[in-house]
Amino acid sequence: MTNGPSLDTFISAADRALRALFAAPASGRPVPPVLQGAAREAQKADATLSADERRESAALMRVNHAGEVAAQALYHAQAMFARDPEVRDFMLNAAREETDHLAWCEARLEELGSRPSVLKPLWYAGSFGIGTLAALMGDKASLGFVAETERQVEGHLKSHLDRLPSSDLRSRAIVEAMRHDEAGHGQQALGAGGMRLPLPVRELMRQTARVMTHTAYRI
Repeated sequence: MTNGPSLDTFISAADRALRALFAAPASGRPVPPVLQGAAREAQKADATLSADERRESAALMRVNHAGEVAAQALYHAQAMFARDPEVRDFMLNAAREETDHLAWCEARLEELGSRPSVLKPLWYAGSFGIGTLAALMGDKASLGFVAETERQVEGHLKSHLDRLPSSDLRSRAIVEAMRHDEAGHGQQALGAGGMRLPLPVRELMRQTARVMTHTAYRI
């Protein structure tokens, strides 16, 4: 167990924040359609997207990108204030996997001729604060927060699969891969000892996420 973050920890946290906000994310895994051997089919399908379908896909992927920025901040804050080194390692490993999602969403936005939310620094700062509060409640609560967050995100991504154009194979493959990873993070957090959060906290998380998704969809 540790007594709290050191100066080196604060410096590392600042470095991670700057990288998440201003550096191009580097993915350790190929964009999902490439893994499935469907890159050529996805490119052909892109050519059939109407202007309205392209705008809708871009808006949804912008929301997903904003969510991944927020996820980076949550994990970074929870790692910074974790009491148990194993919990800290769990948070940092999850953040690294989420970097793949960030890179996939950013690449897809570029392909769709769009851009990430201009409020990206706000999403990071607000989420870092929320992650800090969760971590200060203790490791079990912090892990429970991860489990509940990922449960809500999984449902959110499922709704995007319902809304994305059926011919947008590339976006759909990215969202499906993200959904699989998020479910895994949630199960791992519960397996590591995460507690179930009270209903008012879960509802507050849902409403906070709703504000971010509705705003990022447009801005």
